[in-house]
Amino acid sequence: MSTWALLRFPAPLIRMCSGNWGLRLQEKPALLFPGMAAAAVQVAGRKDYPALLPLNESELEEQFVKGHGPGGQATNKTSNCVVLKHVPSGIVVKCHQTRSVDQNRKIARKILQEKVDIFYNGENSRVHKEKLEAERKKQARKKRAKETLEKKKLLKELWEASQHVPEERTGADAVPGGFRK
Repeated sequence: MSTWALLRFPAPLIRMCSGNWGLRLQEKPALLFPGMAAAAVQVAGRKDYPALLPLNESELEEQFVKGHGPGGQATNKTSNCVVLKHVPSGIVVKCHQTRSVDQNRKIARKILQEKVDIFYNGENSRVHKEKLEAERKKQARKKRAKETLEKKKLLKELWEASQHVPEERTGADAVPGGFRK
């Protein structure tokens, strides 16, 4: 294998890519293992905020209730809406984003974890800081868009003004001194 190939792929992928194209049963892609290649992706996208507070399962009350909203009989008869309560803080989260109970449970836990973090840490929580940063970026984008729009309007006015300038008249009907009526 060339030096260039060693630089292009991480070490676990080199072993799998060389040789036969098919994977044997004992060889699984490195991206399926959470500790190996996925850690680099998680670190690259996040700031240095502290991790969210872990939820203790003994502090949670979980209920499954009937769904609501559009979807008709399939939604209204199945109990796939998850109501999750954090007993120490009293925070209640209701999640009915998907038709799957398992996915709704995971989403509800994630939302509850963020809300508990905001409840205990307040302005110092990671979620609160991310929301403030997103709002700041949104305001900066709006300001840049407004400035660009103003520049475009000014440029359009200048262009239109340059198009409407009458040509200089020469001869007997010309106004002396360059004055116009």
